[in-house]
Amino acid sequence: MADRVAIVGAGLAGSLLALFLARRGHRVEVYERRGDPRAIGCEEGRSINLGLSARGIRALRLAGLWERVRAVSVPMRGRMVHPPSGPPFFQPYGRDPGQILYSIRRDALSSILIDQAEKQPGVRFFFDAQVSGIDREAPAITVSGRGRVEADFVVGADGVSSLVRRAVPGGVRTDVLEWGYKELHLPETDRLQALHVWPGQGALMVAHPNLDGSLTCTAFLPHDVIAGLSGRRAVEAFFERVFPGSTELVPDLAGQFAAGPAGQLTTVRSTSWHHADRLVLVGDACHAVYPFYGQGMNSSLEDCVVLEECLARHPGDRLAAFADYQRLRKPHTDVLADLSADNFLELRDRLRSPLHLARKHADVVLNRLLPRHWQPLYTMISHTTMPYGDALRRARRQDAVLRAAAGAGLLAGAALLMRGRAALMRGRAART
Repeated sequence: MADRVAIVGAGLAGSLLALFLARRGHRVEVYERRGDPRAIGCEEGRSINLGLSARGIRALRLAGLWERVRAVSVPMRGRMVHPPSGPPFFQPYGRDPGQILYSIRRDALSSILIDQAEKQPGVRFFFDAQVSGIDREAPAITVSGRGRVEADFVVGADGVSSLVRRAVPGGVRTDVLEWGYKELHLPETDRLQALHVWPGQGALMVAHPNLDGSLTCTAFLPHDVIAGLSGRRAVEAFFERVFPGSTELVPDLAGQFAAGPAGQLTTVRSTSWHHADRLVLVGDACHAVYPFYGQGMNSSLEDCVVLEECLARHPGDRLAAFADYQRLRKPHTDVLADLSADNFLELRDRLRSPLHLARKHADVVLNRLLPRHWQPLYTMISHTTMPYGDALRRARRQDAVLRAAAGAGLLAGAALLMRGRAALMRGRAART
C-alpha cells in the first residue's frame, strides 16, 4: 500500500531518499526552506566541494546515477601533503588503482539528485517552504504558505539543526569544535588531481580539485583566530607563516578571507532515530560528524540505502523497519563520529610526524604483502562498505598484531644483545 511521505529537507539525503521511496510506490513531497539549488547555485555557508567514496558511490549506483555523477567529478588518487618545510609529497590512497575518491561540487550533485527524483511518479519538491511545526502523533507538518500537511510518515532530512529531530523523544548530544572554517579559491593550476593537505601549526588547509583545474580550499582555524584576523597585512602574514607559499597560490587572499562566511563544525549524536512509525531521521539530522574523514555525505547517502532496505525487509510494518534501521546504523555512525574527530588530529598534526608516517608506511607494505588479511583503517572506511564499527575492530586487531611483532622484535634484539655480551665476557675471561 502506498504511503504519503513528507520529507523535510531537500539536501543530498532527502533527495536520494525521495527517489528510493518513489520507486517503492510511495507519494513523496519534499519541503526545503532554501531556494532551488539548480537556480541559485551552491548554498551559502556550506562546504562547496565534497569527496565521494565507496559508500556514496554504491548509493548512487543503486539510484542509477553514478555514471552521470562521475562525469562531473574529478578523481583524487591520494593526498598531496604540503608540509610547512620541505617539498610536497604524495600519499596514494591504496595499492589498488581503483581506490580513489571523487571530488564534486555540492550544487552539481544536489541538482542531479533532484532532477532524477522529480522524474519519479508521485514526487514533488517545494522550495522556499519553511517548515515551522511538527505534529508527531498525526503525523503532520506545518509549512509556510501551505498550512498543515498530513502524511503517513515524516522524514527528517533537515540537517544539523533539524526541526524534526526535536519532535523525536530522546536525548541528543551536540559537540561544537572550537575551530571553524573559511573557503578560498585557487585559480586554474596544473596540480596533481589529489586531495591537497597543508598541515600547519594550529591550523589546517584542505583543497579539492574542480573540473576546470582550480582548487576549492577550506582553511580550518580556531574561532578566535578567525575573529582576530582582519586587514590584508594581518591575514597575509598569518597565512604565509602557517602555510608558506599560500599567498602566492590564492589571489586576493585577504579579500576572499574577509568576504566568505565562517562555517561551524558540529557533531550530533541522537539517542533515538525515530518516533513510533511516524517520524524517522536520516543524515546530519541524527548523526552529523566533523568533515575530517570525508564521510559525512557518504554516510548520509548510505542511510538512505539501509532505510530503503529495511522498509523492503518489513513490508507493511514501518515500526519494525524504523527500529531495524536504527539498530543497523546508529552504533556505526557513533564510531564514525569518533573516527572523524581523531582524523582531525591526524591531518592537523600527525602528517608532520616521521613516526606516524612510518606507521602508515608499515600499513601499506603489509597490505601489499597480505592484501586479503591486512587493510589500513582508512582503506576500510573510504574504499569499502564494511560497517564503520567492524572496520575499527579489525584495525585494532591489526594494531595489536603490529605492536606484538614490534615487541617481539625488541625482545629478540635484546636477547641477541645479551647473548653477544655474554660471549664477549666469556672471551675476556678466557684470555685472562
